[in-house]
Amino acid sequence: MARVAVVGVGAIGGVLAGLLQSGGAHELLLCTRRPLKQLMVETPDGVVRVQACNLTDPAEASPVDWVIVATKTYDCAGAKLWLQKLCDAKTRIAVVQNGVEHREQFEPDWEVLPVVIDVPTERRPDGSVLQRSKAVMRVEDSDLGLAFAGLFAGTSADVEPVDDFVSAAWRKLCINAAGAISALTLKPAGILRDTLWGQVALDMIDECVAVGRAEGAMLDDATGERILAGYRAASPDSINSLLADRLAGRPMEIDARNGVIVRRGQKHGIATPLNRMAVALLAEAAQS
Repeated sequence: MARVAVVGVGAIGGVLAGLLQSGGAHELLLCTRRPLKQLMVETPDGVVRVQACNLTDPAEASPVDWVIVATKTYDCAGAKLWLQKLCDAKTRIAVVQNGVEHREQFEPDWEVLPVVIDVPTERRPDGSVLQRSKAVMRVEDSDLGLAFAGLFAGTSADVEPVDDFVSAAWRKLCINAAGAISALTLKPAGILRDTLWGQVALDMIDECVAVGRAEGAMLDDATGERILAGYRAASPDSINSLLADRLAGRPMEIDARNGVIVRRGQKHGIATPLNRMAVALLAEAAQS
């Protein structure tokens, strides 16, 4: 048994807590800004009610075996306050966030394991979490990655250690890039079943593929078509986190999802006009 703290219990953090609860092998600590009355996760296998200690003040925390950081990328400063209290020399840290800059956000202060996750999920207004399909996570094929996978033994999660984590992270970023269309149009995933918007998605993904390749990712020419097919096969009312945040008037992860494509593209001299426009329009929307 391990003591595991989940920092940031939104949609993804809720799914991770639900998975760890379903495994029944760990003591859970949920670190949040506001108290949680309860955490209920509706999964494809049934409803999981998470039984865990809930802390809202880092000063009340003490070192644990594992910290899983599942905050939005714009709230890394808040996560670091928790890490200062939750970590000692033996604590291991996994960062489960969007984007490709997991380590840049936390090192050199802490050594972290970057994790990419693919699981359609939404946090409902009542605080419950809807997990629409199986959670798939990819980590580096290392001792730390294998230890993280071991945390989820006995759960429905698929945690895959991979030799080429750079490609895995950029492949997920390609999915996120197209997801900006939902936030721009204020429409769920079904918008990408439209022929015109589908082509825009393909063009946005192609920009991400080009930049990812320059960063060392192995992404083939069919990446965009596979991702678009995945969106079209998904539930048309599925709402990604960028759209959910815009609808709720919360900050959006614009930089981590599309901004990084623009920034890394500039570094390599690769034009990214559609992602640049998405960043500009969403930034403007955030101000209105």
